[in-house]
This record gives sequence, structure tokens and C-alpha cells, in this order.
Amino acid sequence: MSTRVDFAFGAPNRLRTACQVVYKHYQAGRKLIIYHSDPRSLQRFDRMLWGFEPDAFVPHVAIDHPLAAQTPILLCSQAPQPHHQALPNGAWLLNLDNQCPPTAASFHRILEIVSEQESDKAAARQRWRQYQQWQYDVRSHQLPA
Repeated sequence: MSTRVDFAFGAPNRLRTACQVVYKHYQAGRKLIIYHSDPRSLQRFDRMLWGFEPDAFVPHVAIDHPLAAQTPILLCSQAPQPHHQALPNGAWLLNLDNQCPPTAASFHRILEIVSEQESDKAAARQRWRQYQQWQYDVRSHQLPA
């Protein structure tokens, strides 16, 4: 299995764009793990996901929550496992961390969102190079302005 990594460049706000991406995947019926190694940052994203749009509902819980198996969007601050009991095969990973996820090789698809902030772009360039070293199928997409 070759891992494909899609970088979306040009996000006006990385986390808000991530919320919109998660919402689209939820509407499409796709299981998604959202990874960030910092639990506080993940908690901030959790709160943002509940209220980023007044009419957008995105059911999500922590990956170790009792309702994880019935919830399509899972939050994870530990090394994400694609074969976690709560996930069907084929779950995608949205990486919100500044580093490549520690279990990246076990995912079929990884999503990366990059803002226009210089620090964000620099961290994304490092992840891009790392994914290329791992010989992943790395693709670039420019978000519409």
C-alpha cells in the first residue's frame, strides 16, 4: 500500500480551513482521524469544530471515547492507528501537527493544510521533504483565494 499525501496550500486560516475540510469529509460519509500531538491544541480545534459554522454539525469525539466506534470523526493526540477498533479500513488522517504523524506509513491517505503564515509554510516544507524521503505519493493543491 502506497501512502498518498495531499497538501492544500493557501489556507487563509489553517484551523478554520481544517474545520471546513472535516465537514466535507463528514458529509461524504468518510471516517477521519484528526491528529495533533499537543492535547491542548487538539482541544482548541475540538471547540472550534463545534462552532465554526452556525449550521454545520460535525459529530466527533476523542479516539478513546466510548462512542468512538459510532462517531465518524475522531480526535487523537497519540500516535494514530488506522486499524483502531473504532475505525473501518480506509480511514483517512488529517494531520494538524507540525511534524509528520508517527504512524504515517499505516495510512492510505493523509491530508495536510497549509496557511500563508511563514512558520506554517516552513513546517510544511519539512513534512513534504520527509514524506518524499519515505517515497510517498505527495501532491500539491492550491486552495482558491
